Amino acid sequence: MKRTVFIVGLGLIGGSIALAIRKEHDVHIRGFDISQQQVKMALSLQVIDEVAPSLEEGVKNADLIIFATPVMKTEELIQELAGYSLKAGAIITDVGSTKKRIVTQADCLTEKGVTFIGGHPMAGSHKSGVEAARAHLFENAFYILTPAEGTDLRQIIQLQNWLKGTKATFIELTAEQHDRLAGAISHFPHIVAASLVHQVAKMDGDEPLVSRLAAGGFRDITRIASASPAMWRDILLHNKESLLELLSSWTTEMNEVRAMIETENADDIFAYFEQAKAFRDGLPAREKGAIPSFYDLFVDVPDHPGVISDVTSILAQHEISITNIRILETREDIMGVLRLSFRSEEDRQRAQVHLQQAMYDTYMM
Repeated sequence: MKRTVFIVGLGLIGGSIALAIRKEHDVHIRGFDISQQQVKMALSLQVIDEVAPSLEEGVKNADLIIFATPVMKTEELIQELAGYSLKAGAIITDVGSTKKRIVTQADCLTEKGVTFIGGHPMAGSHKSGVEAARAHLFENAFYILTPAEGTDLRQIIQLQNWLKGTKATFIELTAEQHDRLAGAISHFPHIVAASLVHQVAKMDGDEPLVSRLAAGGFRDITRIASASPAMWRDILLHNKESLLELLSSWTTEMNEVRAMIETENADDIFAYFEQAKAFRDGLPAREKGAIPSFYDLFVDVPDHPGVISDVTSILAQHEISITNIRILETREDIMGVLRLSFRSEEDRQRAQVHLQQAMYDTYMM
């Protein structure tokens, strides 16, 4: 008899995990989602084999239960599980961006004969919904596991075996470690990006030109501010302690920058940017981190009819897909700039090779 996997939340992440599991295991996958549209799509795409009529019925005989739901909802659903019949030895995990509160909440399952292991696959996409799900979404990404203290090692290994089709790199952390690190490299940068946007938005009333000027580079460096407000509301509330500490450190950092500017300390200002550049340039360029990478390629194009279709046809000839295309600048008598976005570093490199062979100047930032 096939083992059963039950996935709650049939979006991009839940769907991609289902596809990765199916690639490696002969299993029966059941799904549940509050969106009937996502449920129907998951069935039609064969992401799942069957729809569970309810959460209670879905978890009953499941060997593996995955909550691919917003963190606040996951916390509620774990509490619900305490009142349901669960299969002895089942493993339960989640995909949330915060871990401490969820792992703590899962203490209520210790008497049920099951094991909860927190999880966070650090990968995503600019697209959403189960229709964007891909088995390779997590390939080479970090997949954080946060088992509670005293969790049976065999259960941790078993969960990794369940998820081996993701081809992710598994890292084991405590829930507290995860939230502190994710806060610094993912959660806090989203706060900064949103704050920068707010600052410019406040200027817009007095200086209408600011929106036009912000359409280029500013829009690019703040694109993570376009993420789901509901998701980030929940993440900030869940990771309150880490983010308050980071906000305090940031205030100190900005006061130091302010002092350098006020005293016109040219040497310290230069060193500040030099040290930041050195650290940033030393970060791994081809590894997936907590914030999805943007695989962008910039192409100089002449002001000539048909040039955009020429670029896209070159890519099509070599079966290279683009996820987005944007004209950054095009004015009469000057070179325009196209920004092409790709799914992977490999696609971007292949595109660059073929476009350069066609005499296009390309560059990355």
